Amino acid sequence: MIDRKNYIAQLMHWKDHDVIKVVTGVRRCGKSTLLKLFRDELQKTGVQKENIISLNLEDYEGTKITTYMELLQYFIDKLQPDGMNYIFIDEVQQINNFEKAVDALYVKENCDVYITGSNSKMLSGELATLLSGRYVEIKMQPLSFAEYASIYPNQSPERLYMNYLQNGSFPYVTNINEQIYVKQYLNSIYDTVMLKDIMGRNKFQNQELLKKISRFLFDNIGNPCSTKKIADTLTSMGTKTTVPTVEKYLGALQDSFLFYKAERFDLKGKEYLKTGGKYYAVDMGLRNAVLGSKPADIGHILENIVYLELKRRWHEVYVGKVGDTEIDFVVMQNGERCYYQVAYTVIDDNGSILKRELAPLQSVKDYYQRYLITMDMVPPVSHDGIRQVYALDWLLDK
Repeated sequence: MIDRKNYIAQLMHWKDHDVIKVVTGVRRCGKSTLLKLFRDELQKTGVQKENIISLNLEDYEGTKITTYMELLQYFIDKLQPDGMNYIFIDEVQQINNFEKAVDALYVKENCDVYITGSNSKMLSGELATLLSGRYVEIKMQPLSFAEYASIYPNQSPERLYMNYLQNGSFPYVTNINEQIYVKQYLNSIYDTVMLKDIMGRNKFQNQELLKKISRFLFDNIGNPCSTKKIADTLTSMGTKTTVPTVEKYLGALQDSFLFYKAERFDLKGKEYLKTGGKYYAVDMGLRNAVLGSKPADIGHILENIVYLELKRRWHEVYVGKVGDTEIDFVVMQNGERCYYQVAYTVIDDNGSILKRELAPLQSVKDYYQRYLITMDMVPPVSHDGIRQVYALDWLLDK
């Protein structure tokens, strides 16, 4: 098993705190394995095995439970009278009204509760209402480039990056050696997310429309996408649809963590903008499996990888608007801010590309740090305070 140290550290930090620990992320990103690793850590610290009670609602034993009362009773029957009981529930959204069982366990003084889910709606409905202020969310992604590289210590970062883009970052992919089987595995993840996590949960009727919208997003990562543009494009290609329908399907694709949306932030007006957001895919291998072989947009792919890494390191990630120009990413956390521009290369004969990429960062007049991230293998350099860094060094900087 791959040691997900950052996530383990977060769980250890919140251990025995009076909050429910909610681990969310796309299907097969490693949530169940993370909880197993954490249970192992608990036993190393002296927690008795019988005080660790776990259930995966997608395993055989879990599928026999169909109501929140049965879910609650399953754990009540196993609670130990002495010491803290550590409760683990995988894919909790499978049970209607699961939050009532979770709340009933949470209020017990001898229960420390951990749950996972593959749909963000579990945090926007009754759970958020019933348990307001009483849970923390740990947002999990597939493997970062640094985690991926740690599995192959003898390979160069450049070779690893190519494999990372081609095969993707889902943990189990690292156990598959042949490309044809990698694609088969990734297609199975995609189909399960589309059919079970989106179509099944939302009672959508038009699977073909959902797949076309997802293909459009995969094909347009890093491009501004409005619901009207998507609806108009699909209609012009013979798939008639409406803006409200597209909006509903886009929401479901984000709820399943298949895509993230980076909203725009006006730096001068200091306000969040409702239009011009960009979508980024959770995994490049998944994108390859869905779109098939086609010319790769290496610039936007790098931008997508950087966006995902920023999501791991910062609480908030936005597309920045500065007058008529745009900064790829503005990140914020605890009152701090940082700016990132991403370009595959800024090397040309007359320096025009470098000048163009620096201009948005130069237009920002505050004191926060500014970075230009490229795939150019040059030593770190500063352009009047703007730090240019090699993308793979930055990605490997844990």
